[in-house]
Amino acid sequence: MIGKRLQLARRAAGMSLRDLEAKIDKLVSAQALSKYERDEMMPGSAVLASMARVLGVPESYLLGQNDLTLESVEFRKNKITSRKDEASIKASVLSEVERYLEIEDFVGISSATWFRPQGSPYRVAEFADSEAAAMRLRTAWNLGTDPIPNLIEFLEERGVKVIPLKLGERVSGLMCVARRSKGEDVPIIIVNQEDTGERQRFTLTHELGHHVLQAPSGAKGEKLAHRFAGAFLMPAEILWREVGKHRESLSIGELLELKALFKASIQAITYRLKDLEIIGEPLFKRLFEEFVRRGWRKPPYAEPGAIEPEKPERFTRLCYRAVSEGAISEAKAAELLGVSVRELNRRLENPA
Repeated sequence: MIGKRLQLARRAAGMSLRDLEAKIDKLVSAQALSKYERDEMMPGSAVLASMARVLGVPESYLLGQNDLTLESVEFRKNKITSRKDEASIKASVLSEVERYLEIEDFVGISSATWFRPQGSPYRVAEFADSEAAAMRLRTAWNLGTDPIPNLIEFLEERGVKVIPLKLGERVSGLMCVARRSKGEDVPIIIVNQEDTGERQRFTLTHELGHHVLQAPSGAKGEKLAHRFAGAFLMPAEILWREVGKHRESLSIGELLELKALFKASIQAITYRLKDLEIIGEPLFKRLFEEFVRRGWRKPPYAEPGAIEPEKPERFTRLCYRAVSEGAISEAKAAELLGVSVRELNRRLENPA
């Protein structure tokens, strides 16, 4: 039956039943569409093809049977308030995760399973707890104290699915868990694909905090996740080594060098220096007054030394691998990647 998937695809497209009725040229009524979604009726082949085309999904998706539910979606206060937007994001995420799990099954991958880090969820109530949790996680993942060159690649290797979506100016990211009837739960981080690379990296780590921390809810929990993110991206030992333990002045040029090292925004680095008491409140205020004067505190947050956004590449690699090993056809790989077979062949033969 197609009910759940049809409703998911319709919501992802931001359509009402009446909208869908109009888009398919009234092949069937909104009432009939509602019955499809309640699994009280099945559409004919012509209606199925038309709905798939309008909704931008393959017919095979609507007819699929994978049973996934999305839980613990953190639509935090003052971020996403529209139920329509929530439904659209949930639908898009489920569709992306389903495709990802499908290709993993085709290739027989087991290394993508999420293994909760040793000792987590880490209970945090104060900022010192967030600092300690970040270091415990780095130890559990054998990271040492070095900066992480490609954060998305690193997270995906550990079973976290990273999904870039358009979320608007007010939302940087969200976290949730996909639960399946058979198999392990899948942790998901949704990041705003329109943010700069440095903002995305901080968001990824903040949302990772929500996956591995046991923290109070509300504003206190957000602040603790922020502190965790800063500590995970910029360990104190490296900053003490690079900057020293106490500074009365700091140049923009030095902050830019730190930005290149950590791939974090100048503002996040400045907050981190203040958290570690490397700089005091007077210098912190002077720096932020300068950031305001230069226009870095407002969208598009145009700091110099912009970091390119990282892209999730693992799903694409698995599709290419599955084709090369004969696990799936070129047509299936093209469907999963959302491209034509011709475009798939072009990418395989001439990536440049």
